[in-house]
Amino acid sequence: MKPFAIDRTNGLCAALFIFFGAFFAIQSLGLEIGTAFRMGPGYFPLVLAIVLIVLGAIILVQAVRVEGEPIGPIAWRGMLFILPAPIFFGLTVRGLGFVPSIFLTALIASFASARMKPLTALVLSAGLTLFSVLVFSYALGLPFQRFGPWLPL
Repeated sequence: MKPFAIDRTNGLCAALFIFFGAFFAIQSLGLEIGTAFRMGPGYFPLVLAIVLIVLGAIILVQAVRVEGEPIGPIAWRGMLFILPAPIFFGLTVRGLGFVPSIFLTALIASFASARMKPLTALVLSAGLTLFSVLVFSYALGLPFQRFGPWLPL
């Protein structure tokens, strides 16, 4: 009989998923839940928290069944570019407007990869910006300022 072993990488990931899922599920219970047809402000966070817990449980089962690879080096470059990108967007979307904020956010996040070339990053950011404007402004008709008061246009 094989001794009980758990893959530390997947076990840690599963524990984080389950912990954060449980935390947000408990927090969402303080809000009105509602029903599937009349959702309250706590409905969507609760559903996402449950999905996170289920994914954590699936990863935990996999961690017990399959031995994985050891944890490699921490990708500091990725964290330094990916984590600040949505924060930058949140802080600038009202002042710069949707278009410049999306473009600059995508540009910041694209440099998380050491293999990203500047021209490719610019093209990728422009494409993402165009796609976002088409979807959110024209297709969904969301009322946001495309260019904000910080820009002299």
